[in-house]
Amino acid sequence: MTFKDLRITDTILKALDAEGYKNPTPIQEESIPILLRGKDLLGCAQTGTGKTAAFAIPILQHIFLDNRNHKGARKIKALIVTPTRELAIQIADSFTAYGKFTGIRNTVIFGGVKQGQQTQALRRGVDILVATPGRLLDLMGQGFISLKRIEYFVLDEADHMLDMGFIHDIRKVIAKLPEKRQSLFFSATMPKNIVKLSDTILNKPERVTIKPEQATAERVSQALYFVSKANKKKLLLHLLKTENFGSTLVFSRTKYGADKIVKVLKRAEINSEAIHGNKSQGARQRALGNFKAGRTKVLVATDIAARGIDVDELSHVINYDLPNVPETYVHRIGRTGRANASGIALSFCDSEEKPYLNSIQKLTGQKIPVLSDHPFVEISADVPVKKAENQKKSKGKKHYKKKKRFYSGKKR
Repeated sequence: MTFKDLRITDTILKALDAEGYKNPTPIQEESIPILLRGKDLLGCAQTGTGKTAAFAIPILQHIFLDNRNHKGARKIKALIVTPTRELAIQIADSFTAYGKFTGIRNTVIFGGVKQGQQTQALRRGVDILVATPGRLLDLMGQGFISLKRIEYFVLDEADHMLDMGFIHDIRKVIAKLPEKRQSLFFSATMPKNIVKLSDTILNKPERVTIKPEQATAERVSQALYFVSKANKKKLLLHLLKTENFGSTLVFSRTKYGADKIVKVLKRAEINSEAIHGNKSQGARQRALGNFKAGRTKVLVATDIAARGIDVDELSHVINYDLPNVPETYVHRIGRTGRANASGIALSFCDSEEKPYLNSIQKLTGQKIPVLSDHPFVEISADVPVKKAENQKKSKGKKHYKKKKRFYSGKKR
């Protein structure tokens, strides 16, 4: 199937062709016809599946055809709300690329920077607004933004929106939207609280689900290293110096850990930068820009900051710390192997992280191949988690019995 088969207008097809897009991904193939019919959509999809284009293309087509028939002052007709600045910028860039021949104008607003340039863009008039929740509510309160004319509303990365504590902000935004609108709701997971939130946003939605197994595409080669926590930095340096890695994205569980990894790499004269929530927006954008341009070989990121990192031909993803949420693993490795590219995802696992590994493999239905040909193999790597736990319980029982015998004896 091609995008032309989905009845996309020639004006947008021309832009897609310029971007090198010929065939839709599964989520695009399923979602675009639903959205072109004006139906609400509940989408469950991981990163790297092409969901931005899945909602951007039909929104652009609706607005393009409407503007052609009803010209007038620009009003915000579409609102896309997403959790992080990086992801908001990426989505806005996608709208610009796909809509380059339509005359449709979009802008992106987010916190952490002065609002001057953002409010100037709003005064000039936009058709599509991409926003993070905090800055959106701030500018609404100041009178710069009205949601009265919204016809298309997208809530993207809903599960991470809730994880970051945006639930009350989202409810405030929803309360300001007109009842008559087309609404789209995307989340990587669908726990009860997410389903409950979707019920307040959507009206008789169609549902599209792209399973995690599909997101961990065959093009991404996965491998696992058992290594002690103390030797992780040595293993990372060993791999970066001995293997022919291209651009490499390293995931740390904490902001402090990300900064610590960068210090280790810089001491070894490996060009690297960190990106996380404590960095200013300018610093984050510079680091991301340097990484995309190839000036920085290694980018170290936390999960929240990595939302929206979309780098062409990303060679490797390294999970320096395994995530304690299994779905996060799928998000991480989805940063490589995007579009038609191939990629490699490597994971470090210490003894404390083995339960996380079990959860990841259970979710994906894949057993990650173990690589033991390295100088820092953890001695206990071959001890299964369940066996280790049983040994611990067994030891505890023996200890208890011994104490019981001591205290039940006649001697005091």
